[in-house]
Amino acid sequence: MEQRPPLPPFTAETAAQKARLAENAWNTRDPQKVALAYTEDSRWRNRAEFLQGRPAIVDFLTRKWARELDYRLIKEVWAFHENRIAARFAYEWHDDSGNWFRSHGNEQWEFDEHGLMRRRLASINDQPIHQADRRFHWPLGPRPDGHPGLSELGL
Repeated sequence: MEQRPPLPPFTAETAAQKARLAENAWNTRDPQKVALAYTEDSRWRNRAEFLQGRPAIVDFLTRKWARELDYRLIKEVWAFHENRIAARFAYEWHDDSGNWFRSHGNEQWEFDEHGLMRRRLASINDQPIHQADRRFHWPLGPRPDGHPGLSELGL
């Protein structure tokens, strides 16, 4: 069986590692790669959309990143217990008309014994911002190690 360390039960250190690995994967904007972190039958709620399974996750992420351009994401652990992690996040993106947004949200994650996420529940709000108000300026791809996180940015 495929393993995706770190594995539950989580500690503060391993929960933070898991969140950073998820952040790095999502910042690739590669739906196939991201979907591999989830169980074959993973269940999601993302805003008002309900998904189940990797093919549905790939379809969803493909649509998402076709609409949310120049996407850059930061995740931060809020709490953890055994095989669950609560994370908060923010990401910046623009639409095809050049309108910029900062999307804020919370996720609840539940993992199986192999470290694959079997459930993801996400609540997200979009805030229109001016391009000058952006805070995520690294080149596309994973956030550089020295870049501040959400708490350091006052988000």
